[in-house]
Amino acid sequence: MYAIIRTGGKQFTVKPGDVVQVPKLANDLGSEVEISEVLLVGGDNAIVGSPLVKDAKITAVITKQGKTRKVDVFKKKRRQSYRNWNTHRQEFTEIFVKAISAGGKVAKADGEAKVVDVAQARLDRIENKKAAARARREDKETRSTMKKPAVAKKATAAKKKVAKKAAPKKSGKKVATKKKVAKKTAKKTTKK
Repeated sequence: MYAIIRTGGKQFTVKPGDVVQVPKLANDLGSEVEISEVLLVGGDNAIVGSPLVKDAKITAVITKQGKTRKVDVFKKKRRQSYRNWNTHRQEFTEIFVKAISAGGKVAKADGEAKVVDVAQARLDRIENKKAAARARREDKETRSTMKKPAVAKKATAAKKKVAKKAAPKKSGKKVATKKKVAKKTAKKTTKK
């Protein structure tokens, strides 16, 4: 058995056990909702409403309240110096269809509703990240405070001394050769 329902100005096809995202409903998380706007009930004998099916209803459980992904909204009028850019996140409610009842028949779902609190899950994720960072920081501090063996220190100190002795010292000034100095003085004397 399936049904076509209308909620929030939109129509959805649902079966017992389905999880559907519908426009935001103002109910609490985990509460049961009855949707009485049933346009069609299908199955062995289809019942079409005009516009609604009498005595038909959908029982659902609210499993999630959240927002969709961010959408860019861009408007432009050419040659008018008009450009407008914005973003939008649409709020939604996720429902678990528990039962469909119409014409004395009832179709129930086999599974259970899994309620998810999005805000609490986000806070838990943030707390887990902070705890992991704290653990890494403490681990790094404990490793830095551990003493290295004395033998290793002496070996590194000896390598540094050898490296200092081997490297020749260079001065920033260039030493002029005797020939160049002689040429310069000869030119000066001939000019006068």
